[in-house]
Amino acid sequence: MLENNNMQFNVNSNPSNLEPILERIFANRRITRKDQQIMMSSFLTEDGLSDHHLRQINKVFDALKGGLIKVVDLH
Repeated sequence: MLENNNMQFNVNSNPSNLEPILERIFANRRITRKDQQIMMSSFLTEDGLSDHHLRQINKVFDALKGGLIKVVDLH
């Protein structure tokens, strides 16, 4: 079951899908739980992530810790 979840995240966390997510997060200063899951999965696997994407993901997590980006739940 865990393997299926990881495979699902890997499909959703394709590095080419990260750029629009990151742009939206920085523009709106908000992140959804789904965005967080995709980014965390991408960050942990680090498969094919460029240095640029790794830096951007780190900036998001730093901004979250600093309260500059808020987590929102969309239903």
